[in-house]
Amino acid sequence: MLKFGRPIGSIAQQSFIVPDIKSGIENLQRYMKIGPFFVVEHFPLHEYRYRGNPDHLDVTAALAFSGGTYYELVQQNNDAPSVYMETYHKRGWGFHHWAVASDDFDAHVKNYQEKGAPMALYGVTDFGTRVAYMDTTATLPGMLEVIEIGPKIEEFFGLIQSASIDWDGRDPIRILG
Repeated sequence: MLKFGRPIGSIAQQSFIVPDIKSGIENLQRYMKIGPFFVVEHFPLHEYRYRGNPDHLDVTAALAFSGGTYYELVQQNNDAPSVYMETYHKRGWGFHHWAVASDDFDAHVKNYQEKGAPMALYGVTDFGTRVAYMDTTATLPGMLEVIEIGPKIEEFFGLIQSASIDWDGRDPIRILG
């Protein structure tokens, strides 16, 4: 069980692509009272590969919890080929992917590949956490992200969830450096 209440391997996150991160946050807060959002501008993703090819992806991510549900909003800041623009060109803004937290990253990735889902994105965060987006769109209405769980990323997710408990609406957007 993860410190933020989700079993390993279960759906830990829902992610949406938006044209403007600030208005996306404001809409979720106004209609659904989700917050506060922690924003990482120009989210660093090292060793980035889109469908096996290296490139430079520039995104801003906004992260928040509502109860046990972890939400992510993603705004792409450049025109690099990406899983986000691929989805946008197919069906517009909105739902993009679910994420699972994995304690055996390579096994999870291999399992999804064996089920027919190719790896569409690979990268490593500043925490040293590997992430892979598996293209499950042939059978599901979105992609599936595998997040390699470790102490640093689990602590980070826990911090975001703790801030959401009894959140009173103040300081709704918190920029992380």
